[in-house]
Amino acid sequence: MTSPISSVSATPTPAAAGGGDGGLRKAAEAFEAVILRQLMASMRQAKLGDDILGSSATDNFREMADARTADSLAAMRQFGIADMVERQFRGLAGGAAAGGSGGGVQ
Repeated sequence: MTSPISSVSATPTPAAAGGGDGGLRKAAEAFEAVILRQLMASMRQAKLGDDILGSSATDNFREMADARTADSLAAMRQFGIADMVERQFRGLAGGAAAGGSGGGVQ
């Protein structure tokens, strides 16, 4: 008798691993989320006064909430960072894939 765990392939398929178009899209969204997390962390550092109830637990909770918010914002693709990264890696930005401006080395 085989268990359900042993019947699952150990090597992920490209679709399951985020390969193909979905992989590039997910990577671009993850990059946007990292930038948004850094932006939110910078905004948190620019506080105007001392936090009365501040503690390390509160700081950890805020960091987790900010990370979740950044992931959600990146998934909505409203900032355009993920779209630019995706276009660049697809070769559509700047016309590089179409031959460029013709000023290359011969």
